[in-house]
Amino acid sequence: MKHLKFNGALRDLKKLSKDPLLLIVIILLIASLTLFIVYPLIRICIVSFQSGGKFSLINFKEAFSFWYYRQALWNSLMMGALTAVLGTLVGFIFAYALVRADIPGKRFFNIIATIPIISPPFIGALAIIMLFGNNGLISSTLLGLRQANVYGFKGLLFAQVLTFFPVGYITMRGVLESINPTLEDAAMDLGGNRLKIFFKVTLPLAVPGIASSILILFVESLADFGNPLILAGSNFPILSVQAYLEITGMYNLPKGAALAFVLLIPSMTAYLLQKYWVSKKQYITVTGKPTASSNKVVSPGARWAIFVVVSLIAALVLLVYVTILWGAFAKTWGNDNSLTLNNFQYVFKVGFKAVLDTLVIAGLSTPISGILGMVIAFLVVRKQFIGRRYMEFTSMLSFAVPGTVIGIGYILAFNSAPFYLTGTLAILLLNFIFRYIPVGIQGGVAVLKQIDPSIEEAAVDLGADSNTTFRKITLPLMIPAFFSGLIFAFVRGMTAISAAIFLVSARWNFMTVQIMSQVESGRIGAAAAFSVILVAIILVAMAVIKFILRVKYKTTSSILTQ
Repeated sequence: MKHLKFNGALRDLKKLSKDPLLLIVIILLIASLTLFIVYPLIRICIVSFQSGGKFSLINFKEAFSFWYYRQALWNSLMMGALTAVLGTLVGFIFAYALVRADIPGKRFFNIIATIPIISPPFIGALAIIMLFGNNGLISSTLLGLRQANVYGFKGLLFAQVLTFFPVGYITMRGVLESINPTLEDAAMDLGGNRLKIFFKVTLPLAVPGIASSILILFVESLADFGNPLILAGSNFPILSVQAYLEITGMYNLPKGAALAFVLLIPSMTAYLLQKYWVSKKQYITVTGKPTASSNKVVSPGARWAIFVVVSLIAALVLLVYVTILWGAFAKTWGNDNSLTLNNFQYVFKVGFKAVLDTLVIAGLSTPISGILGMVIAFLVVRKQFIGRRYMEFTSMLSFAVPGTVIGIGYILAFNSAPFYLTGTLAILLLNFIFRYIPVGIQGGVAVLKQIDPSIEEAAVDLGADSNTTFRKITLPLMIPAFFSGLIFAFVRGMTAISAAIFLVSARWNFMTVQIMSQVESGRIGAAAAFSVILVAIILVAMAVIKFILRVKYKTTSSILTQ
């Protein structure tokens, strides 16, 4: 077996030697992925396990001998588990309502369920303070409460579920759409009652998707930085925030790296479980064109009950965004809610540079990340070469690594010769390019699996090399997926906070970092105004890309249009 593998590797190497450009691209990509994804993680490991230039566990011992950090680890894991379960539950309800219950207003609810994806991840936390804080609209103005405490476990859980349930919704919607509804209809025709059909047919088929959603949301919760920084408070420490404070507040890089390393372990475990175990447990029940359901499995009473539940959740999401919009125009939130443009004037006076910097960073990094994602997808799906599995794994690794860990890793890796990049535009661009490569890869892989490879093989047989085949044949077919991937990469780039907060400088700032700064300074109105501008920029960018897709390629593939 080993001999066969060795011979196969030799054949692959001989093929590559005949296509030097392809070989150079592969070498450069593997080197880049190693330098900008793997190397920062290695630096975290080295610094974490080192003291005085020697191997040591002193950083971990010092960190976790303090009960506060042990509590932070427990809180992070507990919050991750609860957010994963509740977020998946809410996402499942939304998905079931739209896919199976056939409730009225499906397009509206689909948009509501995906709006949080295009917003800064901590916008829910900001809205919670504005609604339920000491000067909150509901807590103070309506209920007259003077000491409303939204900080800690309950407030953070609410914010994280609100932020991440759309991920569960998207996952569960795909799962439910892949389950042939005629199976449920057949069970109904054979005399099964609706509740039994749900628990015996629908739910078992959806279990792998539910497990996948739970693991993904667990990783998202662990990686979340903005919500805990705003809402966790000192009485409910969270590990990602404590790692940040160790570095920025205590200037203790080794201990911060140790906390980041500990945070990496459960994130990587959940990611590997999802990628290599749960994803292989999917059931396929649609083998041709999906058949429409007769919707008999959902009774009229249940349909309206689901509609009410979904409407309440949608109303809550709308309340969050209406609050942010109102707060952006309010004179002094909680004291004088009369409308004014002062907050926007303040933003453009004090924070306009951050707006421009964010546009430059996201605008430059997004297309580069998208192109690299398409190229890697092409190589992984279509080519055989030594290091292919390594390229596939490392390029997708960014999904598993919390942004806090990435940010700390970049500080450690690129803060000294020969890679001194701290404080420059380059470090921000490189971080965003390689952090969001997986977005392009996923879209590219999905498209390539639908393209018959014989088309490319025919081009090669006619004398075209890999470069020509990719440019002339494959890439044009991948362009719609490329632009769709750009939407999500741009959104992620514009709304990132956890890694960016470590890498910004006086020369290059970021809107999300400015929003956090305004919240910490008590300028809620300015933070809301920044958020409104940020969401507006994202919506404009999405509209432009969708217009290009619709006009030139006659397609739109964003979930917001479904």
